[in-house]
Amino acid sequence: MRARTPAVLAASVVLALAAGPLAAPAFAAPSAPVSSSADRKGPAEEALRAAIAGLPNQYATAALVRVGTPGGDWHGSAGVRDLTGDGPARPDARFRAGSITKVVTAATVLRLAAQDEIDLDAPVQGYLPDLFTPEFEQPISVRHLLNHTSGIKPGDGFGDDFAEVYAHRYETLTPQQVVASAIAKGPEDFAPGTRQQYLNINYTILGLLIEKVTGRSYASQATRLVLRPAGMHHTYFPGTDPRIRGPHNRGYQAVERPDGTTELVDVTEWNQADRWAAGDMISTTADLERLLTKLFRGRIVPQPELEEMFTTPAGVPGATMSAGLEYQEADGQVFWGKSGARYGYNAFIGGTRDLSRTLVYSVNSTDAKGTARNPVADAITAAALR
Repeated sequence: MRARTPAVLAASVVLALAAGPLAAPAFAAPSAPVSSSADRKGPAEEALRAAIAGLPNQYATAALVRVGTPGGDWHGSAGVRDLTGDGPARPDARFRAGSITKVVTAATVLRLAAQDEIDLDAPVQGYLPDLFTPEFEQPISVRHLLNHTSGIKPGDGFGDDFAEVYAHRYETLTPQQVVASAIAKGPEDFAPGTRQQYLNINYTILGLLIEKVTGRSYASQATRLVLRPAGMHHTYFPGTDPRIRGPHNRGYQAVERPDGTTELVDVTEWNQADRWAAGDMISTTADLERLLTKLFRGRIVPQPELEEMFTTPAGVPGATMSAGLEYQEADGQVFWGKSGARYGYNAFIGGTRDLSRTLVYSVNSTDAKGTARNPVADAITAAALR
């Protein structure tokens, strides 16, 4: 798909459907020691501006970026609000944060653990006895769910490709239905604690756990224990509402037509209740930056529970995921963070543990769930972590 002007792109927005790939983004790399970046210079402003210049293009329609370094902060935005007009992208826009929701879910569980309401070593079968069948004989601890070593099989969705799921975008698939479909597939794929496999089902079950031990809704508890302490006043959980409330930049998915041409489908409205505690949060870059900084400073999750977010499971080959976070090494530094993707929206939060360098972005990707890397997001990351 070649780059086109907004006017031409607007003419291409149709409700045509075609099969498309589905894949979750990864943020992982080999183990490396934590190193300080206190002597780093300020953000590479010229490179950051270049990274988001020229939007909209074939890869993204808008981008919002926030970078923090010892030498200063940089905030930038580019692109358009939508493809039917000429309004610039709103820097304060709300967007679907996808799997960054897992950071909030993990922090909520850890807050409850700090209050002795949840035991991380206790089998989740004991908390949710009616959820599991007798075939699940091996204990699956809460910690196994947090760091994706449970072995529980994935739950079902509305389909396996874009055409199928798009056709059901206004329908509701409840978290309970998703979990029931996973449990019905039988015992674990591997013994709990022996392998790491990133799956939404782990955090969907954690959402049910939060509700069971508190007697209140997941959204209310995540808001009380994490969003409010972090000062995330523009973040919320939409539930079955397909809209994005408040200011937002519209999201689009590139779809290949039978004749080989590519069209853009507006995917802004979407009921994603099935993603729930694993990926159904709407936020802003400013709110996610607040979450990142206050979480890393220990102002949301107290010690020693906070260490769970910076500790990968011992004895698990190749493990890169902790409770809610993942890590990678870049330019001699170790970054802890989390990516998220829903159709039309890619997002990321991350930074060094000492917060000497941080990055938050939202990119309105035209193939947010595709297998190929997004050049705009890659350019932002490269510029921010230099």
